[in-house]
Amino acid sequence: MSLTDAAVAADLVPAGLEFLERISEEVSLPLPPPPPYHSPASCGPEHGRFDSDEMIEVDDPEMSAKVNAGWLHMATEYGVLDSRREFLLSVNYSDPDEVEPEYAWVRVRLSDRWDLAGSNSIALRSGFGGLFTDRFVPEFSMLSVDHKAMLNTTVWGNGTVSTIIIRPDRLTKAID
Repeated sequence: MSLTDAAVAADLVPAGLEFLERISEEVSLPLPPPPPYHSPASCGPEHGRFDSDEMIEVDDPEMSAKVNAGWLHMATEYGVLDSRREFLLSVNYSDPDEVEPEYAWVRVRLSDRWDLAGSNSIALRSGFGGLFTDRFVPEFSMLSVDHKAMLNTTVWGNGTVSTIIIRPDRLTKAID
């Protein structure tokens, strides 16, 4: 059984995200999109990838604060947040016991008080992070409302977390 919009909205409250709507139409990725079969994490500078300055260990006592700071810096610098602090968030609507994910984009607004990395939100939790620690580790994908920037806060195979942006319209900066 799939989650309802109300259940997703309630899950996002501790993160400081106000659920506005589930997007029903096709969502396009930044143009030009990453090559086929490339996830944002496997893109390079030639695709418009920009990396945060810090890789945070999943067991770092200040992981949540550091991930939140890195996320805000990247989301602000690369235009993921619009003037109303809104963006799209990829959410798995499938029941937690389901094997096959059922992803949908939802439009959300960042409140004045937020904590993405310390929220314990199911929508923001990394399954992969559980291989390294029992604590909550965030992992999520976001897209600017204008579809020009895609953000991933992701867990890497070495047990670190960082944020990357795919912003193809800034390719000249990435290559120079």
